[in-house]
Amino acid sequence: MGNPITVAHLTCHHGNHLAVKEVSLTADPGHVTALVGANGSGKSTLLLALAGLLRPTSGTISGRPASIAFVPQRSTAPDHLPITVGQTVAMGRWGSRGPLTRLDGEDRDIIDDCLIRLRIGDLSSRRLGSLSGGQRQRALIAQGLAQRPELLLLDEPLAGIDVRAAEDIADAIDSERRRGATVVVATHERAQAEHADHVIRLDQGALVVG
Repeated sequence: MGNPITVAHLTCHHGNHLAVKEVSLTADPGHVTALVGANGSGKSTLLLALAGLLRPTSGTISGRPASIAFVPQRSTAPDHLPITVGQTVAMGRWGSRGPLTRLDGEDRDIIDDCLIRLRIGDLSSRRLGSLSGGQRQRALIAQGLAQRPELLLLDEPLAGIDVRAAEDIADAIDSERRRGATVVVATHERAQAEHADHVIRLDQGALVVG
């Protein structure tokens, strides 16, 4: 689908805190790269930099495509948002259409497909804030899939959810890999890391070698 994404000697700060130190890696299209490490190891910071949401202190990221979907941890979505599941997933089409443009039949087909793939079609009219943790995570990932991104970034997609939701999300990640997208996942889940094509281990912002 695209070119490899190359991170070279990347260093990132949050204020005065050194979050990522001299990290280099390559993420390939059609592959899943897992970022593993304890809380505070720099996984989320690296995802933010890959998404273009955090300016690195130094180093470079090359090969980053124009189409990027970043799915944060579900806890970042406020409970009081007056938005339904269907509207949440439909927002994934705004990147290609714009929020003020009427969605067409193709957009609707993509939205419906993503709802079905994550088994939340029956929740389309429910408010996002009324869902369980696993249901909300499915909705946020469905929004990411609806963008049809070349680069899909997922921050702890399996954290705190049930086995059924984890299986559906794992299947969705596999389908994106087969589609040719570059997938980068920050995870604590050993099984998810073992299923990835490439594993990057971080400790206190630095790569763990060996």
